Amino acid sequence: MLNRSITRRTAARAFAGLAVVATLGRGSARAADNAVTVGVNLSLTGADAESAKRIEYGAMMAFDEVNAKGGVNGYRIQMTPYDDGTATAGQYDPAQAATNARKMVSDKSTMAAIGPQMSGAGKAMSPILSQGDLAIITPSSTNPDITDPKYAAQYRPAGKAIYFRTVATDAFQGPYMANYYADVLHVKTVYVLDDSGAYGVGLADAFQAQSEKKGIKVLGRDRLDPKAADYTAVLTKIKSLDPEAIYYGGVLQAGVKLAKQAYDIVPKMIKGGGDGAYGPEMLSAVGYPANEGWYATIASPHVTDEAKMSGWVKSFKDKFHVDPDDYSVTAYDAATVIIAALKQVTEGGKEPTRAAVRDAIQSIKVTTLQGPVSFDANGDLEDKTISVFQIKQDKNIPADDMRQYKYIGAAPSA
Repeated sequence: MLNRSITRRTAARAFAGLAVVATLGRGSARAADNAVTVGVNLSLTGADAESAKRIEYGAMMAFDEVNAKGGVNGYRIQMTPYDDGTATAGQYDPAQAATNARKMVSDKSTMAAIGPQMSGAGKAMSPILSQGDLAIITPSSTNPDITDPKYAAQYRPAGKAIYFRTVATDAFQGPYMANYYADVLHVKTVYVLDDSGAYGVGLADAFQAQSEKKGIKVLGRDRLDPKAADYTAVLTKIKSLDPEAIYYGGVLQAGVKLAKQAYDIVPKMIKGGGDGAYGPEMLSAVGYPANEGWYATIASPHVTDEAKMSGWVKSFKDKFHVDPDDYSVTAYDAATVIIAALKQVTEGGKEPTRAAVRDAIQSIKVTTLQGPVSFDANGDLEDKTISVFQIKQDKNIPADDMRQYKYIGAAPSA
């Protein structure tokens, strides 16, 4: 999922700790109680907090299960949560994400991490984690720059890939949704919006480029201030241009307000976005009928409705009293990968090290809830499935139940 670009000042803060970070946490860690720590960094404060909790629960479920069985070769896994959301930002805050990364690296018991939720946070964390030799697996951040070898000097200055994903990137999410607009919805004209964040801008750019290749005419592009309250001016402009559809690249701080106000001004226009428009907040904070008909994608296969998942879904709901979404699954799968990596490196009584865990994650092939998971040399998931949903209210289930997002199918890849 993606987010606000890092300013020069934020980037400077992020890099300021690198020299210190590089000297910390590279050794082995056998705690007195044979525990290892996995940090989990999410946006638990602000507009995406509900979505963050479902992700956190997914990771927690996997670690609780393995600990209940005695841990991994005698090692109990301790999950330490970190919140990169701040009240000031109203969502994720790159500066806080960088602070969290430094804390993870300075804790010698931390062997791996899960997160972040947002790409703007990922851009702030990645160089710090690289210098600390600490691998992280994101279940939801999709901006491709972080793992693109063109930007390796910026995001992995120590050399090796440390940022892994159990989701595809926006190099696929944006274009595949453009294919869906063109090939399935037969959209001929579109207006593109983004929320100024690293995720939103990158996703909208990718969608727009592919839309133009597919022959969709882009009538305009605007950037929303996620802290602004009123988007009626841009929506009125869009109404005057009369495109068939709107595409929004961004997360829910701006997305919730956009959905509410778009219903008032352009209620019948096709509207869609990426995984930033997929979350319980679109159901609970927007409400019906304003959210009805919105399309959204997720950057992974959709599995929560599959019959083979019914037992897992029930266990999740019984434990946490909410329904899981597909990023609960990708978080569980990220934890599954870390568990498998720890098992591999601790065979025969060996003590885990960050370097060994990173190397194991890089090479590992694991069967997970979403299917086989393996990573390319840059840390990206080999599978590139993008799933399409549409909000269609079912009055027989709670209004904020994630099943209100009806699965349409995988987006066209060609």
